[in-house]
Amino acid sequence: MTDDKDVLRDVWFGRIPTCFTLYQDEITEREAEPYYLLLPRISYLTLVTDKVKKHFQKVMRQEEVSEIWFEYEGTPLKWHYPIGLLFDLHASNTALPWCITVHFKNFPEKDLLHCHSKDVIEAHFMACIKEADALKHKSQVINEMQKKDHKQLWMGLQNDKFEQFWAINRKLMEYPPEDSGFRYIPFRIYQATTERPFIQKLFRPVDSGGQLHTLGDLLKDVCPSALAPEDGEKKTQVMIHGIEPMLETPLQWLSEHMSYPDNFLHISIIPRPTD
Repeated sequence: MTDDKDVLRDVWFGRIPTCFTLYQDEITEREAEPYYLLLPRISYLTLVTDKVKKHFQKVMRQEEVSEIWFEYEGTPLKWHYPIGLLFDLHASNTALPWCITVHFKNFPEKDLLHCHSKDVIEAHFMACIKEADALKHKSQVINEMQKKDHKQLWMGLQNDKFEQFWAINRKLMEYPPEDSGFRYIPFRIYQATTERPFIQKLFRPVDSGGQLHTLGDLLKDVCPSALAPEDGEKKTQVMIHGIEPMLETPLQWLSEHMSYPDNFLHISIIPRPTD
């Protein structure tokens, strides 16, 4: 893996200033003040919102409190999507802080999975890492690790410890020197304007002639609507970690440096602002 540690660090320490407010129809004993947090892009809402929960439960009657969930402008926010992906997909062209509404009632069963404990998030996270390694290395790297290594990946993410996480994750980002990259690139493409959860397919980092595939090559093959027509203006933005990478960027480099901790490249296709 090329040593671009500054990029890894910038990705890891990306934060979104966020204002949490209680939904107006929730019954409270006194007025609920908003709660402000800097949310880590790479984490999950249910990992970092214990303080939010405590803050609002103080003003509520206990019998009114059930499972907490969050929404942004009417859209329930999926806890199993990384926070940065949720922001890029739903709110990237809005003013900060990101205003999220907190609910304790009327859980939207059709839109969200239940998450009763951090064990559920850990299981989801590890399943993603295992799937990514199956694509990259036929599962050889993750299967050779010990259980304590798997735990270190999870604890590194949960406790926001960059060095702890990357001491293990580094192994998942390596490949044999005789290869030009991974077997397949773990990616998911999300479109803000469609109900489809995401697009995912097998895609190699190198073409049959040995040339590195780029982000543009991936989009051309998998999601051509994200690219500007030759005769027209670009109507969409392609976002990873809140930035628009150049379409000429090699996919292998993106996968090594811009993947989320679950080892997937989460790519958002959003409408370009019209202002």
